[in-house]
Amino acid sequence: MANEIPYLDVQNLSKSFGALRLFDDISFSIAAGQRVGLIAKNGTGKSTLLSILSGREGSDNGHIVFRRDLRVGYLEQSPAFDPEETVLDACFNHQGEAEKVLRAKQVLTQLKIRDLQQPMGQLSGGQQKRVALANVLLTEPDLLILDEPTNHLDLEMIEWLEGYLQRGNKTLLMVTHDRFFLDRVCNVILELDDRTIYTYRGNYAYYLEKRQERIDARRAEVARANNLYRTELEWMRRMPQARGHKARYREEAFYELERVAKQRLEERQLRLKSRNVYIGSKIFECQYISKSFGDDVTIMHDFYYNFSRYEKMGIVGNNGTGKSTFIKMLLGEVQPDSGRIVVGETVRFGYFSQEGLQFNREQKVIDVITSIADYIDMGGGRKMTAAQLLQYFLFTPEQQHNYVYKLSGGERRKLYLCTVLMRNPNFLVLDEPTNDLDIVTLQILEEFLQDFAGCVIVVSHDRYFMDKVVDHLLVFKGNGVISDFPGNYTQYRQWAALNEAPSNAKPAGKKEPKKSYHNDTRRRLTYAERLEMERLEREISALEEERHQLEDALCSGILSVDELVAKSKRMPKLTEEIDEKSMRWLELSEIES
Repeated sequence: MANEIPYLDVQNLSKSFGALRLFDDISFSIAAGQRVGLIAKNGTGKSTLLSILSGREGSDNGHIVFRRDLRVGYLEQSPAFDPEETVLDACFNHQGEAEKVLRAKQVLTQLKIRDLQQPMGQLSGGQQKRVALANVLLTEPDLLILDEPTNHLDLEMIEWLEGYLQRGNKTLLMVTHDRFFLDRVCNVILELDDRTIYTYRGNYAYYLEKRQERIDARRAEVARANNLYRTELEWMRRMPQARGHKARYREEAFYELERVAKQRLEERQLRLKSRNVYIGSKIFECQYISKSFGDDVTIMHDFYYNFSRYEKMGIVGNNGTGKSTFIKMLLGEVQPDSGRIVVGETVRFGYFSQEGLQFNREQKVIDVITSIADYIDMGGGRKMTAAQLLQYFLFTPEQQHNYVYKLSGGERRKLYLCTVLMRNPNFLVLDEPTNDLDIVTLQILEEFLQDFAGCVIVVSHDRYFMDKVVDHLLVFKGNGVISDFPGNYTQYRQWAALNEAPSNAKPAGKKEPKKSYHNDTRRRLTYAERLEMERLEREISALEEERHQLEDALCSGILSVDELVAKSKRMPKLTEEIDEKSMRWLELSEIES
């Protein structure tokens, strides 16, 4: 049957750049309806693999087989356009049928590209990436290959794309650092680790659980091999050179044991806790500041805010609502139209910006860091050297002595982060820090920020990252409207879904003491609502059990292709049903509380 043929089958694929071996004899396949997320550390070949699959780049050996007549759409990380062609031409290669133009307008409007006749050369890099994304989606390919599709999208666009990819029986392979997006969209995770590919038939949360099991099993195997290796090494040293057949067999087994025992394992990073970060009680105060650009764009009006010591604030909002402008006013790079920002005398800002990635490409990685400082004083007599900081952020000793030009885009971004931290600031201001960083680095950065003894402001569209790091939000809604919310991003979305309406949006201005966002007017659940709540609890429990059984079945490895496709189709519908019923249950529970 035709549907038993995989959309894509990769066998024994290898790729090197000089002495750098990215992957060895990797094999995997993608079936119809599978939404596959590819995870790997920066510089280990994620984008290269996608480029090979799309035909942009060759491999050293191996076979790539697509189903006959399969239409493939590929979104590059940095797409290139003719600067003279219009947005519409870039989407349809000059095919302007009315129906296609209407669909293009619908998709481009969701991605906030509204002038279809604007030349591509006038668009920013982020806007061009969004046009490229629209182009790929509009061609409606059988298989989507997407390299960092959420980069340059704001939260509203990310949530739209999430829903778009979940609908229907779409098949895709994508690289993304957005773990929330991975968890909600993907039903298979491929991990490229140590030049080998591992397959996990579930979402991101399932991958985390099973990956840890794999690492634990490997660690136990290496520990057993080490114990046996010590015993066998003593035997090898005692044995005379002339050995019989059994001895030679044991000798061969010894060398295999030695190979296993000396495997490099992923070691748990020590948490980087500094006791030497001091910041005074006066941090900064926004004293009724206003900022506009012309008559059309109001960033804030009469905005008052007094930032607390040790506060970890997230700033969220759609593109163009003024998040980065607010940061630049705080740092003194942009002046407010009226009012002023008073910064405490002890504050030392560390600013990680979207534009700050500038290095001498001929400089060695370690020299970039030591040109700032040789070490960071961690307090209590402890010091962290430049090399130790780089190793903490997963630069191996070999990579530290490489030249900057040899680094991947994500590795350069990580090096830039290290230059900010090496200055030992007590107030970190991070503007979109998660772009182009791999997931392992994001986990390390999250731990660092959780332990950081100073203040933090994060501007980010990465919902997972925000939930891990911040405990308070400023929500920029546009037209000078800024909401102050005491919680993380998920808590804000839950509150907004239940309580927020245009009429109760809080205008930018004087900050009142933090208070509960629940209505003061209470009412009891009706009898019908109480019955509905009990029914929802039973239904949610049954759906959760069905999801658990589906996950087990998808991971069993015994399903036929037809069964795999059917169950893969059911999973996103099931998740949507659980989310919908859970949100209604939350709404009822708010009335009850």
